[in-house]
Amino acid sequence: MKRAEKTQPVMNDAPAGSARLYLTKRRAAIVLAALCAALVIAFGVALSTGSEHVALREIFASLWAKLIGAVVPLSREQEVIVFSIRLPRIALALVMGAALATAGAVFQALLRNPLADPYVLGVSSGAALGSIIGVMFFSQVAAARPLLGFFGAATTTLIVYRFGRRDSDPARLLLAGVVMTTFLSSIIVLLTSLADTLRLRNISLWLLGDLSSGSTEGLAFIAAAVLIGAALLITQARALNLMMIGESDAFALGVETKRVRTIVFFTASLLTGVAVSAGGAIGYVGLVVPHLVRLASGADNRLVIPASALAGALLVMMADTVARTVLAPRELPTGAITALIGAPVFVYLLLKGRG
Repeated sequence: MKRAEKTQPVMNDAPAGSARLYLTKRRAAIVLAALCAALVIAFGVALSTGSEHVALREIFASLWAKLIGAVVPLSREQEVIVFSIRLPRIALALVMGAALATAGAVFQALLRNPLADPYVLGVSSGAALGSIIGVMFFSQVAAARPLLGFFGAATTTLIVYRFGRRDSDPARLLLAGVVMTTFLSSIIVLLTSLADTLRLRNISLWLLGDLSSGSTEGLAFIAAAVLIGAALLITQARALNLMMIGESDAFALGVETKRVRTIVFFTASLLTGVAVSAGGAIGYVGLVVPHLVRLASGADNRLVIPASALAGALLVMMADTVARTVLAPRELPTGAITALIGAPVFVYLLLKGRG
């Protein structure tokens, strides 16, 4: 009994066995405050950068004026560009990045696999298939793409969980996801071969990550879903810390492993589905961001999950800013920028881990 009482607090606070990265309130506050400060600065830069440059001071003054109901110190054209075009797109980038990074962090912790990623598990492919069906066959219905994308993600989640569930081997879910991803990708290729030239171009851009369709109508639903889902996953952080050392050990310490696994898997999968149906398939966010956060702040999921959400939002927002400005007036797919950033970083992490 004494030995168990002595061991449990260590497992809660340092699941990776790293005493030097013991989580404290001060360190958590510093990490989260630094990420929030970086987000605010990057947010202002993203709003001011584009074909029509607006001074950063005027941006923050205009935001404050909007909040208090005062007169906005911008011309009519600048106000439309900043608040009707750029702001919805930036907000979509923020919630997408937060959703994908949060899902990646909890998937890696749940499956105890550093390569676990929402896309590998097939959820994004299900959302992509549903969204493509909406674009091709129900284009006259405004809400068809997000609704069918969400339905595709939910259906894929149920199938993968049904065939991949096994209490003694959580990595089996990963294998089921890979098989489902291959199957759904084949269907997507068949459907795109039936599309006309214009739709094929739009679908191709969307599959690479296209945030130009961001709108205030669908943004409220996406933001609410991401906030609720991320908050629910944060409540499971302590249980995930124990499950990272082994589900049998976690169960012996009082964790309801089956319930936690169900909550985490479904919530993270649906977060991914919401993100993909809204802005397309943006890769490497859920794979690389949690790795970088763990390198910087340790493996305690009580900090990793919220820090990953902030860092993922920062990464996608910065990538989208580059995508729409580097070759202006042309735009690059946001997913191409995240791949250019994420792939070298991930190779570096693999080589460092091997060393």
